[in-house]
Amino acid sequence: QVQLVESGGGLVQAGGSLRLSCAVSRNIFSINYMGWYRQAPGKERELVATITNGVDRNYADSVKGRFTISRDNAKNTMYLQMNSLKPEDTAVYYCKMNLNYQAYWGQGTQVTVSS
Repeated sequence: QVQLVESGGGLVQAGGSLRLSCAVSRNIFSINYMGWYRQAPGKERELVATITNGVDRNYADSVKGRFTISRDNAKNTMYLQMNSLKPEDTAVYYCKMNLNYQAYWGQGTQVTVSS
C-alpha cells in the first residue's frame, strides 16, 4: 500500500512563506506525475502545481511566480515552496501521484494565511 504524508502546513501572516513536504512510502524515481492540489472551504479541489517527467513544471495562474514545486528522488519526497502567501491561499493542501493508472492522495495539511 503506497502512502503519501504531507507536512509543513500552519498559520502564517500574509507575505510570509511555508514549505510543504510530501513523503512517499516507496521509491519515486519512476513516478512520472506528481502534483499539489488544494481545497478551500466551500470550494472544489483545484490543481496548484504539477511536476512531470521529473522536470516539467506547471502552475495554476494564481500561484505562478510565488510557488515552486520540486522533488528529491533520493528522499522520496516532493516539496512545495510557497512565498508571498495571500489570504486566498488558505486551504487544505494535498499531494497526489499517479502509479500504474491509479491515483494516490495524501491526507492533507492545513495552510492558513492571516491578513
